Amino acid sequence: MEFSDLKGMFGEVKTRMDAGIERVRREMAGVRTGRAAVSLLDAVHVEAYGSRVPLNQVATLSIPEPGMIVAQPFDPSLLKAIEKGITAADLGLNPANDGKIVRIPIPALTEERRKELSRHVHKQAEEGRNAIRLVRRDANERLKKLLKDHTVSEDDERKGLEHVQKITDDHVKMIDELQKKKDQELLGH
Repeated sequence: MEFSDLKGMFGEVKTRMDAGIERVRREMAGVRTGRAAVSLLDAVHVEAYGSRVPLNQVATLSIPEPGMIVAQPFDPSLLKAIEKGITAADLGLNPANDGKIVRIPIPALTEERRKELSRHVHKQAEEGRNAIRLVRRDANERLKKLLKDHTVSEDDERKGLEHVQKITDDHVKMIDELQKKKDQELLGH
């Protein structure tokens, strides 16, 4: 097996790492920065029709004003379930329903809450970096096994390890940039 034969493995490594970045991106989109954004509710799931479904599948979400999100259920009988789902998501939001819609005021963030959210963002980023490193470890173990089984040469194994490290470094850098951007939104520096 030649170094070029390892392309499939590198593609798989990149795909798995991309998925880790996408997960971090989604989680960070759910961290509120004091402005209303329907992405804040991406993590909210609602008990409906015997299963847990994403909020956006049972209601239309809109932003009538900068500090307010409105959830208009497709089925009015789900009002309580929507309220319960938003509260259970532990986003620090207090939904209220008026019998037709659920209003979700977005409170202004205190400095203390901003710092708390920043710590949460750092934790999400670190979990993302750890997931990337796990993918790297799996790939490195596969390369070492290929060398041990005499499927690849020492040179190709070394090149493979270097290539996996480069993919890892690129993905860790992307997570660092996501974290930095979110911190900028939260803390303004």
